[in-house]
Amino acid sequence: MNALHISGNDLTLEAVREVALERRPVLLSADARETVDQARAVVDDIVSSNTLAYAITTGVGKLSDVRIAGEQIRELQVNLLRSHAVGIGEPLSVAETRAMMLLRANSLAKGFSGVRAVVIDTLCEMLNRGVTPFVPSQGSVGASGDLAPLAHLALALIGEGECVDAGGARITSADVLKRAQIKPLVLEAKESISLINGTQGMLAVGTLALLAAETLVDSADVLGGLCCDALKGTDAAFDERIHKARPHNGQMKTAANLRKMLEGSQIRESHRECGRVQDAYSLRCIPQVHGAVRDTLAHCREVFEIEANSAVDNPLVFITDAKNSEGDVISGGNFHGEPLAFALDFLGIALSALAGISERRIERLVNPALSEGLPPFLAQGAGLNSGFMMPQVTAAALVSENKVLAHPASVDSITTSGNKEDYVSMGMTAANKLRRIVENTRNVLAIEAMAVAQALDFLSPLKSSIRGQAAHSAIRSVCPTMEKDRVMYKDFTRLAELIASGKVAEAIR
Repeated sequence: MNALHISGNDLTLEAVREVALERRPVLLSADARETVDQARAVVDDIVSSNTLAYAITTGVGKLSDVRIAGEQIRELQVNLLRSHAVGIGEPLSVAETRAMMLLRANSLAKGFSGVRAVVIDTLCEMLNRGVTPFVPSQGSVGASGDLAPLAHLALALIGEGECVDAGGARITSADVLKRAQIKPLVLEAKESISLINGTQGMLAVGTLALLAAETLVDSADVLGGLCCDALKGTDAAFDERIHKARPHNGQMKTAANLRKMLEGSQIRESHRECGRVQDAYSLRCIPQVHGAVRDTLAHCREVFEIEANSAVDNPLVFITDAKNSEGDVISGGNFHGEPLAFALDFLGIALSALAGISERRIERLVNPALSEGLPPFLAQGAGLNSGFMMPQVTAAALVSENKVLAHPASVDSITTSGNKEDYVSMGMTAANKLRRIVENTRNVLAIEAMAVAQALDFLSPLKSSIRGQAAHSAIRSVCPTMEKDRVMYKDFTRLAELIASGKVAEAIR
């Protein structure tokens, strides 16, 4: 892949995925390097003149009234990283950590942080040579940004802390950097605070979760269409005229997808004159529910894309006269994670609804009182075989867990740093919860996929639409028809992986 040249201004979420998951190389753009150098000159001038400036010639947080000068400045950089690397819990995945590194580098590349270009170059080299810091997922309250996670990341730049290999084993950063032939940094004034003061922890987790969620909602449209067919539902509710009368973008998109999924279906035609006027909400209202999820994802994408190209540390350096290294250093609060925290919570709520309506469709497939002539629990020889009785229970458990996890973290706050940081976002908590909601939702859809494929098999020789047959074939490529009871948990795992790969969503893409 061609190298990604970062400037702090045009990073896309797709590029984040490419770097995080596909190891696309990263370089600092030439134009951005010039701006970074100009901002650094302002910081150097402040240090040489011993001018009072927060986090440059002072301590940080509650200790901002303590003056720092001379050799203490370098000592402060190391002390900040060591003292802030206090995370606990399960580490972020390699992909999440790589996304965090890229996002941090891109933010610094905007030229408002006052770091030397070598700091950004080193982050890029670590990405390019597969050096992944060990970053615990817990310990951030989302302001002043994700301090603890970013401190663990930054420790690796100076050859301290730990890194992880592809298998998750932890190795000292000094050894990893030596093997990768990367020279550990000696950080100068302001560079530590610029590395740890930001929202890239929650943004990295949220970005990868959003990208996964976009595949989930497409997959849910495909599975919803298959369920409409398998349950002999009517496609009248997907008529374009209905949705133009309430033209939410997501609703119109999902309705169009459902029309595609049912177009030309022999199953649909077989009961067109059955006289049914309308279906239950879990079928009839798929456009309204899935569509609302789509609109939520679109909103969250906008928030994340803005954040990915923002300067989020404190203070920020604004150049007034580049030739004379003059500028203003202004303290503010761009590190506060509230915009992201709200979006992360909203995304969790939306995905919980996506899983919830999926579980209701599973119930209709397996419940003989609701399934339009399908065998009880989709079992051949029901009674001797239990079929899909228990998978619906598993789906119900996951959906109910999502309801607990969907409680918003962003409505909470707790005072930190001697009451200096007295209102925080809890954005990282929202991100960590979201990761679990994404996994649960994917697994619910995997159960729906297995169930609806089984239901369609019972309707043979009638066939679904061309798109429906393609989706059915994709499911059957990893999960054979259940002729009699068997252990199913490995089927669910394979189907979840199939959904994550986008192969189910391909039916409408």
